[in-house]
Amino acid sequence: MAVAGVGKVNAAVCAEAMILKYSPDCLINVGVAGGLSPELKIGDIAVATAVVEHDMDTTPIGDDKGFITGINKVYMDCDTRVSNMMYDVVKKLGINAVRGVIASGDQFIASDAQRQPIISEFNAVAAEMEGASIGHVCTMNNVPFAVLRAISDGADSGSHMDFPTFAKMAAENSVKIILEFLKEA
Repeated sequence: MAVAGVGKVNAAVCAEAMILKYSPDCLINVGVAGGLSPELKIGDIAVATAVVEHDMDTTPIGDDKGFITGINKVYMDCDTRVSNMMYDVVKKLGINAVRGVIASGDQFIASDAQRQPIISEFNAVAAEMEGASIGHVCTMNNVPFAVLRAISDGADSGSHMDFPTFAKMAAENSVKIILEFLKEA
């Protein structure tokens, strides 16, 4: 286990260090996110099927929004087996969960003007600041990965007030899920 810190660079550095030092079979990234899906409320869980860097933008040179040169993708697919196992654990614990794209960027999403483009461009269910950078590093290193996010706020104008209040509760849900996941894995 490691604490990556906030943001895409911190998460990428941590993921690369973990891969180089431990040669893991899979990396699982856990944290909190702002909910983008109307099906997600504070305390619910988003399990990524894929991740995307919503702030990656080379569209002026003809690329799709989110396109990452080098790996030549917009969406980085999570490991299906691990993601399905995590989703099953969440449901077994009786916590509401949604599967879908989780979008990462180096910005705290706190307005409709920020959230709507992420929803419409990437069909994302949650927005956060680390998962896609870990997916990026794992994709480059051919290491399977999964991303699980507890919803701490609505990625809207109340997010700056909701986040501190609910991040602890959201993190507690994540801990329960990972402990149960490890028992079953």
